[in-house]
Amino acid sequence: LETLSGIEPEDWFRQAEGSVSHLAWQIGHLAMAEYGLTMLRIRGKEPADESLISKNFLRKFKKGSTPVFDAAEYPAIEEILAVFHAVHEQALAELGTYTSDDQFAETLPAPYAVYPNKLGSILFCSCHEMLHAGQIGMIRRLLGKPPVR
Repeated sequence: LETLSGIEPEDWFRQAEGSVSHLAWQIGHLAMAEYGLTMLRIRGKEPADESLISKNFLRKFKKGSTPVFDAAEYPAIEEILAVFHAVHEQALAELGTYTSDDQFAETLPAPYAVYPNKLGSILFCSCHEMLHAGQIGMIRRLLGKPPVR
């Protein structure tokens, strides 16, 4: 999250000229996607998932949602970051429990990216994150912040 260093709270929901998104939506969307690609698609929905990432959070940041440039329409920055970190930690913990390549080879129904199996879902998660890291970097620059190296 070095790309977020030096970003003031008022900039999280700001639409920089030339941008169609904002930082809060980008981070919330990454949390939603990591949950979907590394947990939901891999092991299905679990009862504890609602306390990890709520249905409302998923709805706000799902694929195809349109960013709204009004902070009142979203969870607080602290909540977005807390969900982002919690989802990532849970994903790492769960993925560490897989002990067989056969588990990753299990097929998944469409839609899928990369390969139609669980490994493809996990691989796409990192590709998706890099795509949005680029968008976050561009928004950062459009907000007048220096690049992060």
